[in-house]
Amino acid sequence: MDSTIVEAICIGAYDAQVVRAVEEEVEASRENLVELCGALVAAESANPPGNTAAMARTLEAFLRRHDLPAKTVAADAEAPNIVCTVTGSRPGAHVVFNAHMDTMLAGDESAWTVPPLELTRKDGRLYGLGMGNMKGAIAAMALAMKIVQRRLPQLAGKLSLTAVSDEVMFGSRGSPYVLKQDPELYGDYLISGEGPGWMNFAVAEKGLLWLDITAKGTAGHSSRALTGQTAAARMAKFMCGLDQLNDFYADLPKEIEGIEGGENDVGFRLSASVGSIEAGSVRSLIPPVVRAKADLRLPPGLSITDLKARIDEMAKSCEGISIEYAKGWPASWAPLDSDPVKSLAGAVSAVRGVAPRYVVRLPGSDARFWRDHGIASVCYGPQPTLSSGIDDYAVEQDVLDCAAIYALTAMQLMSAKAWPPGN
Repeated sequence: MDSTIVEAICIGAYDAQVVRAVEEEVEASRENLVELCGALVAAESANPPGNTAAMARTLEAFLRRHDLPAKTVAADAEAPNIVCTVTGSRPGAHVVFNAHMDTMLAGDESAWTVPPLELTRKDGRLYGLGMGNMKGAIAAMALAMKIVQRRLPQLAGKLSLTAVSDEVMFGSRGSPYVLKQDPELYGDYLISGEGPGWMNFAVAEKGLLWLDITAKGTAGHSSRALTGQTAAARMAKFMCGLDQLNDFYADLPKEIEGIEGGENDVGFRLSASVGSIEAGSVRSLIPPVVRAKADLRLPPGLSITDLKARIDEMAKSCEGISIEYAKGWPASWAPLDSDPVKSLAGAVSAVRGVAPRYVVRLPGSDARFWRDHGIASVCYGPQPTLSSGIDDYAVEQDVLDCAAIYALTAMQLMSAKAWPPGN
């Protein structure tokens, strides 16, 4: 029954019988999948501090119970990563699933209407910290691994799951460490479980540039302040200029022309925000130094080099301002005509009955590590909104659909580069 999918004659086209068989297997595993989600939610992994040890043990135990060869790859005991690879009966492509185990903080827990670290199943939703970002995706990928494993005798290629730590704070103990330990995990294609929200399909994501801004000025008693001479005034002038960058829209690269930018085309717009400011501690004294930290997100089509040049010119025009670039990487994307885009879009259409909307993902993801290595990478997952927050949740059916979509896409891509051709 599954031979049609492994032939991969037309990337993105799926046989109805194959889709139905995978959907039926997912549906039969519904309660097991919900149980796994509950166990993952109960395993606290908020970052900071980013301790994913309990989460990793829970996931590894599930995979091993289903005879999937999971192993731990850890930079340290508090931030382990789980890697699992299964291999088909003949050479083909290596497809990699990636998802992070650490979550955002719960925030004001008194504002939650459900327990953050306990799965609440109601009204078709699965509530709990990390369900949207991204324990729902991890559970779906774990089930997809099981579905693919059952079909390995008919499949070419390999499929790996990389469940990683330290992503939320852009740390180095997760995907960067795993890829350094085993470069084969770059594979040929990457499917990230990072959803852009609303079950849209992120073929691109914004880049990042962090600025550490220092303003220096004349110190002294506040009674002697002069226009534009205090560090605070100089910082305010620069910050106003930085805010104007929010009006800059980039032209999309031709490879992704036609995708959607979201509300007010925010996916095509540069975003600039100052997240923290440090100045003096006494109202009546002029602080000699004011410091600020800014976060800029670059749309596809705007390079870091061009943005830095613009910021440097702004700093030169503001007396007393100096800039340090703390961290940054470019926007990244997968061409619309690339195999993983066509394959996953076809799977979404087959499972959900409607073609996905192609969008730019606003926050960053670990997909950039694979894209930086030249690997075509896509992001799709059951995150229901832009980002997690109070009463974090995922729609239960979305999690099940993702399991089927991941499995179908992986099986097709694994055989997309099968050798010899036609076998």
